[in-house]
Amino acid sequence: MTWEELERSCKRCEKCALCDTRTNVVFGVGNKNARVLFVGEGPGENEDLQGEPFVGRGGQLLDVMLEIIGLDRKKNVYIANIVKCRPPKNRDPLGVEQEACIGWLREQIRLLRPEIVVCLGRIAAQVLIKPDFKITSEHGKFFDVDGVTYTALYHPAALLRDPRKKPDTFVDLKALQEKILQLAPEVYSAG
Repeated sequence: MTWEELERSCKRCEKCALCDTRTNVVFGVGNKNARVLFVGEGPGENEDLQGEPFVGRGGQLLDVMLEIIGLDRKKNVYIANIVKCRPPKNRDPLGVEQEACIGWLREQIRLLRPEIVVCLGRIAAQVLIKPDFKITSEHGKFFDVDGVTYTALYHPAALLRDPRKKPDTFVDLKALQEKILQLAPEVYSAG
C-alpha cells in the first residue's frame, strides 16, 4: 500500500464511533521519508478542525521543542497520532478506539521505516513501548522495540499545564538529538 492509498483509506475509516463526531481525520504531517517519527495520542479540537496533528498551543510548543534540536515538522520529521479522530471533549482515547485505529499507525511506521520513534506522552508510550510505561520515571530513556529505537517525552499539553517539567524535557530533547546524530545523522541534512 502506498502513502496515498493509506491516507485515502484512513480518511474513510468507520472502525469505531469516533468517526461519528469527527470533522476531519488527522492522518499525519511531515516528511514521508523521515527517519524520526513523533507520535501523540490523538487529535484535539484544533487538530480536528484543521486536519493536522499538533496545531494548537501544544503544537506551537512542539514546534519550539523541535527547533531546539534542529528539527522541523515540514522538513525532517513525521508527526502522527495513535488515533486519527478526536475523542469527544479531548478525553483520552479508549482502548477500543486505540485498537481500532492502531493499524493505520502501524502501516505509517511500515512505510516510514523510522530509526527513532518519539512518543509524546504516557498513552502513546504505553501503546508503542510497553503497557506499564511510567512517563514520570521513564521519560527520556531509550528502548529497543523490534529493532527500532523508541523514547518518550512529556506531552506538550502536559508541559503547558506544568511548566516545571520543561527542564527535564530540555535534557530529554538534547539526549534525543545525540541519539539522532548517532543513529540517523542524515536527518540534519534532510529538507
